[in-house]
Amino acid sequence: MILNRRNFLLLLGASGAATAIGTFPKLAIAQNEPDGPFELPPLPYDYDALEPHIDAETMMFHHDKHHASYTKKLNQAVSQYPELTSKSAEDILREIDSVPEDIATTIRNNGGGYVNHKMFWEIMSPNGGGEPTGAIADAITETFGSFEAFKEQFNEAGSNQFGSGWAWLALDSNNQLKVMGMPNQDSPLMEGMYPIMGNDVWEHAYYLNYRNERGEYLKNWWNVVNWDEINRRYEQAIA
Repeated sequence: MILNRRNFLLLLGASGAATAIGTFPKLAIAQNEPDGPFELPPLPYDYDALEPHIDAETMMFHHDKHHASYTKKLNQAVSQYPELTSKSAEDILREIDSVPEDIATTIRNNGGGYVNHKMFWEIMSPNGGGEPTGAIADAITETFGSFEAFKEQFNEAGSNQFGSGWAWLALDSNNQLKVMGMPNQDSPLMEGMYPIMGNDVWEHAYYLNYRNERGEYLKNWWNVVNWDEINRRYEQAIA
């Protein structure tokens, strides 16, 4: 379905009706062709698949509005410099210090938002939760002492991040795991590290369901963590 004005108004009407009866469309709507090299990826599951931990309305607006906006603005920025359109978004973030000054802030905010959210949807799953297995489990135990100690440190990074930002588990240049909070849409890629997993602590990620209780969101988020994907990312990074 092409999201023209008429269909957009129909979608809003459907969304309003869905809100009234407590249901939402099962799958993300089809997106327009991207106006640039970067495309908004579809959600890998239904809007309501992560309930009750993350509600369908939050997922709809988070993906279809926020992530879509980051994608659009990233495409607009790189279109001013054709040499950037042949690079991956991840490589642009790794080279953020060499991005032309007039678009550097736009790339930092929207390129970061684009890449961070691509990862975010993938490291969650309706079949998630539990404890990690495989190489990432061993690395977490070796680095932090135990999975519970890691969870506590990761949640603290999210709780202590003032304002908008992310809690990250990243791999540094020495293949060591690091937990950190970073502001806004900053990515570990900008610091020469590789993001293994991250939790979005912007208010739009949790406020409809949890209001100002960020700690409750952080605690419940572990029920949807996709350890298979996180382990894949870790093994790919150390390889």
